[in-house]
Amino acid sequence: MHARMKIALPLSALLLLFTVGCTSPGEYLRNGFKVGPNYKKPPAPVAEKWIDEGDKRLNTTSPENIEWWTALNDPVLDNLIKRAARENLTLKEAGQRVLEFRAQRAIAIGALFPQAQQAQGSFTQNARSLNVLNQSFGEHFFALNDVGFNLAWELDFWGRFRRAVEQSDAQLNATVDNYDDVLVTLIGDVASAYVQIRTLQTRIKIARDNVIIQRENFGIAEALFKGGKTSKIDVDQSQTNLSQVEAQIPQLEISLRQAQNLLCVLLGIPAQDLSGVLGVGSIPTAAPELVIGIPANLLTRRPDIRRAEREAAAQSAAIGIAEADFYPAIGVTGTLGVTANNFNQLFEGRSLQGSWGPSFQWNILNYGRILNGVRVQDARFEQLVARYQNTVLRANTEVENALVSYLKSHEVVRQLAKSADAAADGVKLASVQYREGKIPFVVVATLQQNLVSQQDQLANAYGQLVLSLIQTYRAIGGGWQIRLQDNPPIENLTPPNEVPKTKLGPPLTQNGPDGGNNPDFVLTVNRLPDNVVPTPIIPVANRK
Repeated sequence: MHARMKIALPLSALLLLFTVGCTSPGEYLRNGFKVGPNYKKPPAPVAEKWIDEGDKRLNTTSPENIEWWTALNDPVLDNLIKRAARENLTLKEAGQRVLEFRAQRAIAIGALFPQAQQAQGSFTQNARSLNVLNQSFGEHFFALNDVGFNLAWELDFWGRFRRAVEQSDAQLNATVDNYDDVLVTLIGDVASAYVQIRTLQTRIKIARDNVIIQRENFGIAEALFKGGKTSKIDVDQSQTNLSQVEAQIPQLEISLRQAQNLLCVLLGIPAQDLSGVLGVGSIPTAAPELVIGIPANLLTRRPDIRRAEREAAAQSAAIGIAEADFYPAIGVTGTLGVTANNFNQLFEGRSLQGSWGPSFQWNILNYGRILNGVRVQDARFEQLVARYQNTVLRANTEVENALVSYLKSHEVVRQLAKSADAAADGVKLASVQYREGKIPFVVVATLQQNLVSQQDQLANAYGQLVLSLIQTYRAIGGGWQIRLQDNPPIENLTPPNEVPKTKLGPPLTQNGPDGGNNPDFVLTVNRLPDNVVPTPIIPVANRK
């Protein structure tokens, strides 16, 4: 009878403990002697295929080229991205955050061992009053030497500290994913800023060459007016055309300077004129085929999705940490030391003192505070699950938006190229007829204005085509894998102690196979025999 009671009482006490919490005994055992839920990756809404999957320009095989920007065949861009990955301050900040949470994880692991381990010692001179009642015999003045060691160890009986380690592991992984996300964004921003610079340089080149043409036209109109062969209206119209084209140049130069300043920030250097460093180059050539994989690849390829999932995992562990407060904290405490009046007696056996034994501390009568604390952590977990699922949805949408922009931009460039060719032919014919006196100058002026507009739109559209390519690779999460290569930036995080040098490589000052990076995109404006209109600047591939 007594033996049964000895067994029944501990079992009853254990069952009583589980009745106050949220974890059943069976779940506690399945979880590896830990209260709270074991994390399971939430389901994510992923499309089976891309909307434009049937397009021949899309390759749905798994992307292998992690350095996607090298497909643009621009060594200056390659150098800029390498420089930014080494010097960008936002990336360094994200890297230091990784180091912070790596140390936080080590702290969480340390909590599995005795939480308090203190060595102490003291020497005091004391005086005891002899003029009080019940005064024990002893000296009036005496010294006291004390050396000891204290230990307090809360056993991880309910998995509180192991859940904390799980949480730290997930948080550390989330910071690494955040670093990768910053790296993907950085690479995309550098490439976009570079393409914007090259596009603006092209548009400025178009405008300046057209200024030369418009000045010659103005001179012709003025000479004809002085010779009495035309009216003052032709001179005024020619002046209007010239001024309009000249007004475009400072506006484009403002945008060019702003794009260069943005690139300086991305490179981690003070704002400065990069014209001498970058030189003058053509817009990079867009790849004819885009390797994008399938939508399901986004779950592992995009760092922001991985980060959102790890944040949910960390919060799941927080539920178990909060639930452990339902149960008593079981531990062991102990002290060991020696005390003596005389130092030479301190380490004698008679000076030894100490105590040890098990202990527990149980928060009772908490008036629902612990239960609501668990509910708070559970609600936060559900929020992060919804955020994770929404991140997947937004990622899929971003890729689709980038893809349709990339695919349709080809058609825009193709049609604008045809329009620019037709406008050039129209100006050429009109200029001949004007010289023969068959049409008024206002017709030539209108056609010239239209040609300038078509050339500018074509250059801008081709730049947008390349930007949509960059946006597509950014949307599918490409580029962060360079962290896994030799000497990754995350392992070389040092605070900047000097202004980085701005020498990024030899400037590109010419076009074509010898000095440019895109022989198919003509920068040089060829003059027509009658010195009236430049040849439209269009990619050769799109003029067929």
